[in-house]
Amino acid sequence: MLSSRPYLARGLYEWLLDNEQTPYIVVDAEQPGVSVPRQFVQNGQIVLNVGPTAVRDLHIENDAIYFGARFGGQPMQVVVPMPALVAIYAKENGVGMVFGHEPAMPMPQAEEPASDAKAELSSIDSPERQGEGSASEPARSGKSTSRKRPSLRVIK
Repeated sequence: MLSSRPYLARGLYEWLLDNEQTPYIVVDAEQPGVSVPRQFVQNGQIVLNVGPTAVRDLHIENDAIYFGARFGGQPMQVVVPMPALVAIYAKENGVGMVFGHEPAMPMPQAEEPASDAKAELSSIDSPERQGEGSASEPARSGKSTSRKRPSLRVIK
């Protein structure tokens, strides 16, 4: 799965603007790929105003936030990779969101053939699938019971 961080960041940014607030972001400046003015970094972090009047060409992409800004009169292209985005909030009242560390998400895999999917769905209500850690589970998947395959349980 893709990270939810860029989607939340875009939504919160728009929401803050719609409510006439000034969006600020907190960046972990120690992360790889971060391009920010180092003279303003404190305790490994930097707070940046990303309001429309403070930046130009703001792009909140899935991989990073990109924009141009002036710091001490000097123009600079800022790059904030998504894992380095710590928070987005309103300057006026502090309303926003702090992002935690996301677990590494596996990339989507190719879908199984339809016949396998049918067999999986037809076995949902079978007694061996309803019990936790059934004896046939490790033999079928080749994995231990501590990491089971996801399954769908029908609740009536």
